[in-house]
Amino acid sequence: MSLTLVEAAKLHSGDVVRSAVIELFARNSDVMRILPFRDIPGNAFKYNLEGALPGIGFRGVNESYTPSTGVLNPQVEPLVIAGGELDVDRFITETMGADQRAVQEAMKIKALARKWDKTFIKGDTETTPKEFDGLQRRLAGDQLISAGSTSGGDALSLAKLDELIDAVDNPQYLIMSKAVRRLLSAAARLSTVGGYITYEQDAFGRKQTMYGDLPILLADKDNNNTDILGYNEAGAGGGNSVCTSIYCISTDEDKVQGLQNGTMDVTVFPELEEKPASRTRVEWYTGVAVFHPKGAARLYGIKSSAVTA
Repeated sequence: MSLTLVEAAKLHSGDVVRSAVIELFARNSDVMRILPFRDIPGNAFKYNLEGALPGIGFRGVNESYTPSTGVLNPQVEPLVIAGGELDVDRFITETMGADQRAVQEAMKIKALARKWDKTFIKGDTETTPKEFDGLQRRLAGDQLISAGSTSGGDALSLAKLDELIDAVDNPQYLIMSKAVRRLLSAAARLSTVGGYITYEQDAFGRKQTMYGDLPILLADKDNNNTDILGYNEAGAGGGNSVCTSIYCISTDEDKVQGLQNGTMDVTVFPELEEKPASRTRVEWYTGVAVFHPKGAARLYGIKSSAVTA
């Protein structure tokens, strides 16, 4: 059974430190808050990706059917090691209070969550072999939708956004930047454009923007404070790389899932031998799998311009 990080934190309620770390990860990442993680044995997960359905037809009396079978493409998703270490000097805790350790730990976890977010979208094992491939590298064919063919990109249209949603089986979430969300919110206030924007609360009681029935998740800043989905991508029509993308995903058991071998491991070293400092180490064997060819889709080539109908 797959669990989100919020649900996983409840299972470790007796382990206060680990439960707090898991919850902080979820609080600092919209994607990790909703993405179910499947526990797997070993260091990789093997599965079959649906390639083509078997043929179906009609027959006449005394005729036979043409035999056919579906196509399954074997896939292997390796786990990667994500984490980090944080040292807090004894001078800081003794002169500024013990709560400074918690402050520094929260900052470290925020950085790790942002790094995972960026990898979920932009991860590329060709350039960084130690990470996993993100959605941008995985999605192709019918799951890659262009906003248009204009050099330098095209304005986001609600028609294209609806096309993106229709490209996913049982679509559940949209992922975009804050800048694009602002454009959608502005369009919803214009009678000439519209756009069904509503608001709900997420698992932590914060305001959640919705387009239609789909919650909008934000891919905001990475651990280096750089926009994950900035206007720095190329469009289908070429020209300057001044475009961005929107993703749509389904998190059903057979669609997009996180992978892990056990939950996050949190180790606290009270004081190091080589220096008067305490250390907190967070380590996680994690990965991502897209189990279905229509589990996710990407709308790319969106320039910074007012939304159209």
